[in-house]
Amino acid sequence: MPLPLPVDPLRHLESFRRDVGRLLDPEVWRTGGVSGALPRVDVHETENQVVVSCDIPGLRKADDVEIDVDDDRVHLSGVIERDEERREQDFLQRERFYGRFSRTVALPVEVKPESARASYRNGVLEIRMDKARPSRGRRVNIEFH
Repeated sequence: MPLPLPVDPLRHLESFRRDVGRLLDPEVWRTGGVSGALPRVDVHETENQVVVSCDIPGLRKADDVEIDVDDDRVHLSGVIERDEERREQDFLQRERFYGRFSRTVALPVEVKPESARASYRNGVLEIRMDKARPSRGRRVNIEFH
């Protein structure tokens, strides 16, 4: 009598399908990395602003990251350098990220790009942008001749 299988034999196929799906994501090819991998971001709104907070530990100076703000998105790109060079075979475990990164973040509302201000503290880059005020509609009177 065959023994019951303790796990679903197709579960590995589902995991494989997800991994292939991530590789086929256009974001991977546009940014050079898995979508959402780095930097990780939080986006929230206040009454008058949109705030994007990004975890980017390891930046040493402002030139290490470039921020481009459009009406409805923020694009981040930069590089995180290692403090010291190590040969690949010297690592027993390696989880920290070094190298180039790129990420585009869609904003929930339109902002005024010229209002963008950024600050960096304790490994967190914060970008604050004023919300664009939607133009108020106005009533148009019809002239009859």
